[in-house]
Amino acid sequence: MKRRSTQLKSEQEPESRVENSIPCPVPGCDSKGHLSGKFDFHSAAEACPCYHHLTPEDCKSIYQKRIKLSADVDRLEASFGDKKELRQRPLQKSQSTYRSQVDRLRKTKTKSSTSESTRDEPSRDREGNLLGLTSEFDLNLFRQAQSQFAEAKQEQENHDDQSAKLIEFGTFEIESWYRSPYPDEYAKLRKIFICEFCLKYMRSAAILRRHMAKCVWRHPPGDEIYRKNNINFFEVDGKKSKVYCQNLCLLARLFLDHKTLYYEVEPFLFYVMTEYDSKGCHIVGYFSKEKHSLMNYNLSCILTLPHQMKKGFGRMLIDFSYNLSKIENRIGSPEKPLSDLGLISYRSYWTKVLMHYLADFEGKDISIKEISQETGIHLNDIISTFQYLGMVKYWKGKHIILRREDLIKEYSQHRVPESRKIDPTFIHWVPAKPKEDG
Repeated sequence: MKRRSTQLKSEQEPESRVENSIPCPVPGCDSKGHLSGKFDFHSAAEACPCYHHLTPEDCKSIYQKRIKLSADVDRLEASFGDKKELRQRPLQKSQSTYRSQVDRLRKTKTKSSTSESTRDEPSRDREGNLLGLTSEFDLNLFRQAQSQFAEAKQEQENHDDQSAKLIEFGTFEIESWYRSPYPDEYAKLRKIFICEFCLKYMRSAAILRRHMAKCVWRHPPGDEIYRKNNINFFEVDGKKSKVYCQNLCLLARLFLDHKTLYYEVEPFLFYVMTEYDSKGCHIVGYFSKEKHSLMNYNLSCILTLPHQMKKGFGRMLIDFSYNLSKIENRIGSPEKPLSDLGLISYRSYWTKVLMHYLADFEGKDISIKEISQETGIHLNDIISTFQYLGMVKYWKGKHIILRREDLIKEYSQHRVPESRKIDPTFIHWVPAKPKEDG
């Protein structure tokens, strides 16, 4: 992640990579041909005909055979009609003949041009010589499978190349991690320019400059419900600020693999965390939650923007969600299942909160229910965390907490800096009224 001054590229950069713009790394290859037989050029060794001891013409021949075989299989399956009890039906004459041919072909190995003692071993530059290892029939099947895989991978790369790879956001140029369903005319650009205040997306730096000259937004829409030092939280209603929340979801999808919500934002509230300076409130991250969750989830989706990661902001977002649950007099828990990154973040948060609680606890006996009421963490999340740490034993129908002084001491020595703590006294927020029946 670098500042704009060191990473901005020319406006004349091509919008999509030409297939042969990157030379093949295999020595002696001119990047022509493709293992799939479908494309004219390649840029990776795994798609190189030379690497697999083939010519571009060989690859095209394999591709034609694969297409013909696929059409024959489809035609044969269509002739079966009702496929019930297909295995119990007697073989047709054509099927018996084909089976006999396959059995005969598989008994004969391909002829190798080299002896076993001088056979080429697999190397970085060439695939090992497969001739003489198996029958011609099985070798052809293997080549067809390689061809099909190479085609699928190249098509996926071509599809990814048509998606935006970079975004310009404030003073940062950020590389995206995943595809986001921006409109086609934007998705095909190499870079999308986004206003860091209103989140409107644009096609060029010139359009962004003109927009910034007249954009009056300097903070997210909605109510400011927390302010301490230079950290702010804004509550944004997905129904009242629909376009902003949709743009926020599109931005988040660039960095979240599991996110599926983009446009149906009305049932959600978005809590946007910002850093304040003289120019305005700059987005750090956000979390969302349902307005009326049947499962009492206190968080649906969470994101810290890449250039703000590893600064303690993720923990602040999680902590803020639990503080809102405490104001609602509810025990909070994030929506399940958690993503891999989400589980790591939450497990780290739960561990630190629980270890600090046990370090400060002066009593003799304590129950998991009491810990849940004091910390606001759900019973199941507490049990799963203690189990992960090896601190729970199930004895006589009850969960017994094993007080591990080594872990408690280790975590108590690493206190969270005051600047990265949420101060509940600075939260000015009233929960929404429960939805009335009927």
